[in-house]
Amino acid sequence: MPVGDHALLSASSAHRWLYCPMLPHLEAAYPNRDTIYTREGTRAHELSEIKLQYKSGKIKKREFNKKLKEFKENADFYNEEMEEMTELYTDIVMEHFNSYKNADIELEKRVDFSDWVPDGFGTSDVVILSEGVIEIIDLKYGKGMPVSAHQNPQMGLYALGAYAAYDLLYDFDKIRMTIVQPRLDSVSTVEIFVEELLYWADNVVLPAAAQAYTGMGDWNLSDKVLKWSPVAAKLVPRAVANWEVVDEYIDKTYLDDEDVKDILDHASEIRKWLDEVEADALKQALAGKEVLGYKIVEGRSNRILTNKEAAAAVLKENGFEDIYKPQELLAMGALEKKVGKTIFAELLSEYIDKPQGKPVLVPISDKRPAMNSLEQAIKDFEGE
Repeated sequence: MPVGDHALLSASSAHRWLYCPMLPHLEAAYPNRDTIYTREGTRAHELSEIKLQYKSGKIKKREFNKKLKEFKENADFYNEEMEEMTELYTDIVMEHFNSYKNADIELEKRVDFSDWVPDGFGTSDVVILSEGVIEIIDLKYGKGMPVSAHQNPQMGLYALGAYAAYDLLYDFDKIRMTIVQPRLDSVSTVEIFVEELLYWADNVVLPAAAQAYTGMGDWNLSDKVLKWSPVAAKLVPRAVANWEVVDEYIDKTYLDDEDVKDILDHASEIRKWLDEVEADALKQALAGKEVLGYKIVEGRSNRILTNKEAAAAVLKENGFEDIYKPQELLAMGALEKKVGKTIFAELLSEYIDKPQGKPVLVPISDKRPAMNSLEQAIKDFEGE
């Protein structure tokens, strides 16, 4: 049951459907999220493939120059950083490739793992084939946060696809999985035995994929599962879980201490859910969908000077001189970075004071020591 050119149970969404099999059919109704970040990533992959084709000897210099010229003329998002980062990434790939004897390399290889996942397929950026080991390498061009190859389901499914494709052609008992994030200077590699991979495939992937394909199973509403789900804000089980916290006290007229503690324990999740509902509704409205009972209006904004130098000149010409802020020191963090942490402390220790922070209510498990003085806490809270 592929959705367009994309598999219902894609490798990139495996971290969701493996743990919450109810999500894929709900998410299928949402269009693929095409953002400036995904388009930028696509261009980086295209440029990397051209460079790897040349560096691995698949194309000659003349064809490489032609492809590179066409890419630079037509590709949006191409800039000096992309040139530098794709060069770094492709150098890392070639370093890995050259570390094997008599190895072959496949680029943008379509891998099929449908023996375990219905209609399961994906595209692996790089597959290195050698006797004893197969390595798959994935480029992640974003710069949000490091991604580990360890227990990474997307890489695991790519590894299954590589195993299915090359098991009869190569004698290997290990699979190496590498994620390269050049903009974060991050390279993560993990190596597993084929037996381990197949055990995971047969005992975890196969039953979970069967449930997810039919839309049956249990709900898992953890942050890890919902973080990138386009339907996270509208899931009824999540709404019910949050409303149940309030419904528990519907027959009461006053909250006792245990009630307050229970509500505080759930406050963070409820607040997060409400924020996501509002954000999703705004996104839908901006896309042209009517949000019942609501409309889009222009929010508050501050006036800005479009040309500060010209504005200053006009004011001076008209006799206004006292128009600049007084000179002030950089912020503490910036000063410390500029001077150096050790020298900064040596020179300015007698002029540095760290006032006590305002009282904050946190769970008892928080590592910070409790404030003991009720009187001091009240004074701090009132700003005395």
